[in-house]
Amino acid sequence: MSGRVQIDDSKNDDVPKDESSPVQHDEPEEKLRKRDYIDIFSHPNLMRLLNKQGDQIVLFADKVLKFTGSGKMKYRFLMITDFAIYIIDPETDSLKRRIALAAVEKICVSELTDNFLAVIIPTEYDLLIASARKNEIITAFVEAYEPEVVSSNRFEYNAASDLVKEIEFEEVEGGVKTRILRK
Repeated sequence: MSGRVQIDDSKNDDVPKDESSPVQHDEPEEKLRKRDYIDIFSHPNLMRLLNKQGDQIVLFADKVLKFTGSGKMKYRFLMITDFAIYIIDPETDSLKRRIALAAVEKICVSELTDNFLAVIIPTEYDLLIASARKNEIITAFVEAYEPEVVSSNRFEYNAASDLVKEIEFEEVEGGVKTRILRK
């Protein structure tokens, strides 16, 4: 269970205690916080949100760039628990989207050294994000649910319910060129 954060309400007095699901640490705190780059214990609203949803183990938490259907980029907190993916507005700690891990079909990544990954969700629109911690995100997904991970330098994703986009990666001198095209 390395790299997991178990939610312990005793760490934050602002979060109401839920006696029906007591959570206890079974590993040292520094080990539990290995992939918590936003310090979720310092965000009472995030703790309340996770407790309300019933999630108790956070496998990954960090700030990422999320791409909207219109092509805009927005900073969001990405949290992966043992049951769901959370997309949260970091300015307000408000939930923007919760995706059950069971709804995830696959994760698409390029074969190159870029920061992009797409979470493919057949029942709704997909999630395209960029993070310097792409490999840690994939590891957290695999630990939680073992989705198929597909590597390709070109793949499609549903940017919105009625909008399919294609993302293309090309190795160029000094890095990777990324193009997002409308289909």
